[in-house]
Amino acid sequence: MSKLRAMASDALVIVPTYNEKENITAFLTKILGLVYPFEILVVDDGSPDGTQDLVRQVMMQHPGRVHLLPRASKMGLGTAYIAGFQWGLKRDYQYFFEIDADFSHNPEDLLRLYAACRENDCDLAIGSRYVTGVNVVNWPMSRVMMSYFASRYVQFITGLPVHDATAGFKCYTRPVLEKINLHQIRFIGYAFQIEMKFKAWMGGFKVKEVPIVFTDRTLGTSKISKGIIQEAVWGVIKLRWWAIWGMPKAYNY
Repeated sequence: MSKLRAMASDALVIVPTYNEKENITAFLTKILGLVYPFEILVVDDGSPDGTQDLVRQVMMQHPGRVHLLPRASKMGLGTAYIAGFQWGLKRDYQYFFEIDADFSHNPEDLLRLYAACRENDCDLAIGSRYVTGVNVVNWPMSRVMMSYFASRYVQFITGLPVHDATAGFKCYTRPVLEKINLHQIRFIGYAFQIEMKFKAWMGGFKVKEVPIVFTDRTLGTSKISKGIIQEAVWGVIKLRWWAIWGMPKAYNY
């Protein structure tokens, strides 16, 4: 941890939000209290519950470390992250994190993903629920099984060597995001998570899974829908098709 403490911040934590007033203040405070001075970008899709106002309050208390990118309406998880990546790539960050604002991902694990990329020469670190078994808390068994076998389905169809293909807790190094053509990312829900991992792997980048414990939210409501699930099912088949016949403009050269 001494190495982390000595470094200036080169890492941006991107947090997409929609109606997260129950969690956002405590969540941002937790990240700000970590030993490494991560900077945070909240990408909010026009939350009507006052989420943005709470973020601005934290911004005033921690100038320069918390940023807000407000959007007019709910446009999907994938587009929120892409907007965050593009915002960060215009600046000097070298590490870009995806994390949920509902504490399902433990903010302390940001340090482990950061270390995996910075110290272990990894290009994409994935906070994995399934690399060492099944590490999920407070989910009904039906949802655990659906998530677990969804990753197996992705492995079978695409060949992607990742145990947790739908994981949403990740760290990308800058070269990964610079190479992937973000304008050609096709999916916006959970299929977005699969597509980004798949393109990073196909692009020759080193991918590492870091075991985490996933704990379902206790406050607020889940944003998952049937449409998102259907997109993921069919999206995997499209990714395999693209892998065989070539993904149009998949990378920047």
